Amino acid sequence: MPLKEQEQEQEQEDGLRDRLVRVGVELVNTEGLQALSLREIARRAGVSHGAPRRYFPTHLELLSAIARQGFAELAARVAEEDPEEATARERIGVLARVYLDYAETRRGMYELMFRHDLLESGRLGLRETSLPLFAHLAGLVARARPAADPAVVAGVLWANLHGLAQLWHWGSLRLATGGDDPGPLLAAALDAHLGPEEPAP
Repeated sequence: MPLKEQEQEQEQEDGLRDRLVRVGVELVNTEGLQALSLREIARRAGVSHGAPRRYFPTHLELLSAIARQGFAELAARVAEEDPEEATARERIGVLARVYLDYAETRRGMYELMFRHDLLESGRLGLRETSLPLFAHLAGLVARARPAADPAVVAGVLWANLHGLAQLWHWGSLRLATGGDDPGPLLAAALDAHLGPEEPAP
């Protein structure tokens, strides 16, 4: 096959692969994690139900490629909102609010992203896409609490944020606290893991 035809064929292959991922992203954002079957993604992409396996030999690999887009979107939101001139404590607060907002506004994608039991976390760059965000949080924690182990504190803070996001979405925290704003709960979580915020001079 001539080189030009090979390049055209490769472009078509890459285009279909990207379309499958794009359709999966749209599907999980509109209909949730439970809608992400290979057959439904293929149907909406306008290809046979066996076509996705040419690019993603397993369902997990396709889910991982979709989740990778979610991590990229969340990282972009964090970067956009990050007040780099602020204190580390303030920047952690912004990151936490962005995280909780993402969990609420991209519910299906959020549920997929952190289901590593469903994902091929070592393939398709998923690990390389997800871990930098945690490293960013740990770096800020190292500056906010220099005496602490930043990975441990970042880990428990993340677990706290994840639990807050889940329980708030399910309505459990609203019921238990009688509140309609997660802000005070977030502030309490940050204080618990980072210490009280110092007043401005």
